[in-house]
Amino acid sequence: MAVIYPFRGIRYNPEAVGDLSKVVTQPYDRIGPQEEEEYRTRSPYNIVRVIGGKIPPADDSEYQRRAETFRKWLAEGVLVQDPEPGIYAYWQRFIHEGREYTRRGFVALIDLKDSGVKAHERTLKGPKEDRLKLLRATEANFGHIFLLYRDPTLRASYEISAAVEGKEPEMRAVDDFGNEHLLWRITDPPVIEAAKETLRPLQAYIADGHHRFETARTFMEECLQKGWKPVSPETFTSRMVTLVNTEEPGLVIRAIHRIVHSLPNFDLKRLLMALEEDFYVEPLDSLVTAKERLAAGLGREHVFVLYAEGRFFAATLHDEATIERLVPGDKPPEWKRLDVSILHAAIFERLLGIDAEALMRQTNVDYTPYAEKVIEAVDQGKGQFGVLLNPTRVEEVLAVADRGERMPQKSTDFYPKLLTGLVAMRMQIEKS
Repeated sequence: MAVIYPFRGIRYNPEAVGDLSKVVTQPYDRIGPQEEEEYRTRSPYNIVRVIGGKIPPADDSEYQRRAETFRKWLAEGVLVQDPEPGIYAYWQRFIHEGREYTRRGFVALIDLKDSGVKAHERTLKGPKEDRLKLLRATEANFGHIFLLYRDPTLRASYEISAAVEGKEPEMRAVDDFGNEHLLWRITDPPVIEAAKETLRPLQAYIADGHHRFETARTFMEECLQKGWKPVSPETFTSRMVTLVNTEEPGLVIRAIHRIVHSLPNFDLKRLLMALEEDFYVEPLDSLVTAKERLAAGLGREHVFVLYAEGRFFAATLHDEATIERLVPGDKPPEWKRLDVSILHAAIFERLLGIDAEALMRQTNVDYTPYAEKVIEAVDQGKGQFGVLLNPTRVEEVLAVADRGERMPQKSTDFYPKLLTGLVAMRMQIEKS
């Protein structure tokens, strides 16, 4: 069950900041030191000055300085709170693999106590501690949590699309990759009620934002233990999220390819011969052919493309029945049948000795969503070989989450990311 609420969002005042593209950012975990500096140079009001990046500050007093910046912008009218509660249609227009897409979702608050949200990724202690310190200081939500839900009737999608049809978006920004992000505020009670009723009986799943979601729940428990009382709905018992129906077109998951390096005594011929025990191995003549071979196998067979020494090879699993042997352990079948699970267990660990710990430390494997970068890295000697994969399908993500499991490392890359800075939520708390 997903309980959602409209809220009075906090948004940039275009008259104060100018081009919104200069003040919004990628999610914090995509912001390294170089990206953070770039964002800072774009505008004195860039949201990175509040959220920071993925490297925590050395001095914890920085969190209070960020909170002071946030409050200062509110006081000066750089940021303005909407006068009445609403939900926000959030559309992303982008090109992927030569095709144009529009991903349609909407922003609302979700009740942290009454909504059972399922996750599919493991989280790390460091990022959660960093986001918790920022949350304590600001008592606000800035980055979105990207949630999925399944509704074949498309009721909320139709109502929200009809509500914004023919209207200019109130917020428009172009991200670092040329993707267009559009936001409309919706205050019509029938539309809001349709969205609430649609979500109420449904299961919500986290696509992106696992660390922020767990942090929100931790902060809620802290507040309750202090005896603080929530002033609903914009408060610590809610979290700002963007909800996308899995039945909508435009829900793109990119493959995350692998670059294998630093293996002692690696021999391509020996690897190919070992693969032939459980995989059909066939040479391919180009990257174009490699991509076509992967696309032909998506959802139908388990196929990988290896690249080494200027050559491509497709490796296709002989028999689905061998997965239980190749991917041992007590994981459910939905997890074992993932291409990433088979690659990690049947090839990386069994044939090359790259175990789960080495994958976590990235001792021998680097990752990229760009096939061309795999080829470039191997050609430049930065990798011994590369592995191109098919993207994980959304139904696989949900199936694993439904079994209470977490996906293997680097299984999904939802694209494009939700921008930080389009809308925020400031909490109301009654403190005793």
